[in-house]
Amino acid sequence: MPLIAVLSALGASFCWAAGALLAHKPATVLGPFALTRLQLVCAAAVLLVLVTAQNGWQSVVWAQWPAYVGASAIGVVTANMAMFACLRRGGPRRAQLLVSMNGPIAALLGFIFLGEILSAQKLLGCAIALVGMALAIRFGGNAQDQLEDIRGSALTMIGLGLLAAAANAVGLILLKPAMLEGTDPLAANALRTAGGAIIVSAVALWRVPALSSLTKPGNGLILHAITPGLLGFVVAVSLQLYAVRWLDTGIAVVLGSAAPVIMLPMIWIVTGKRPRLLAWLGALLAMGGIALIMI
Repeated sequence: MPLIAVLSALGASFCWAAGALLAHKPATVLGPFALTRLQLVCAAAVLLVLVTAQNGWQSVVWAQWPAYVGASAIGVVTANMAMFACLRRGGPRRAQLLVSMNGPIAALLGFIFLGEILSAQKLLGCAIALVGMALAIRFGGNAQDQLEDIRGSALTMIGLGLLAAAANAVGLILLKPAMLEGTDPLAANALRTAGGAIIVSAVALWRVPALSSLTKPGNGLILHAITPGLLGFVVAVSLQLYAVRWLDTGIAVVLGSAAPVIMLPMIWIVTGKRPRLLAWLGALLAMGGIALIMI
């Protein structure tokens, strides 16, 4: 198993953990659609410049264009709008727990559509890692923190999180064949992100209250919203796609879903409240599961 691919997936987890914490306020203030549009447009512009500067377009297998379109519509627009809506309703920890279910979903889709078969040891590692992440999330916060507030229906929040997980997994599965044929992961990310930006910008022309920003953003809020977008769409997704190219999809996604564990010390720093013992036990379990996957 290429070590750099494993490190790429874990690096993606770190970026998503930091991005989820940073995006909580903008998601609450702006709403999921406005935040998704703002982040996608800015991230797409950065990625297009990066790929052009590196002559990355030469690697693109254009015959795979349906995969790029599908990854944009499902893996970018649907996944991120659902994730931001879940984040707004349940906070970053609960959102990360639900989205981490993309690991088993991706493993199942990889088996059905790509013929990927995981060994018993790696399946056990994935299961242990997911249980550890669940513990880290369940016991990692404090009911008195604003990050823990649930807005509206808990059932709706859960449904949105699982929708985000499934859409994310589908988007990765769609892109893997194109990358195996030679498309550079950064170029694949630029195409999916630019496609997502075009879709949300077109939808935004439909003037309805549900698609409008909940408040008029100032320069400070715009910067606060863009930063996690660059961490997520530019850095984290590029690292994740590199891992997906070289690892079984389910393994790459599980490793890339370690954000709940990485988020523990971040939440401690932000809130000043130490996570409970079971949260740290969950973190250790997740690390053990990741170790089994890597062996």
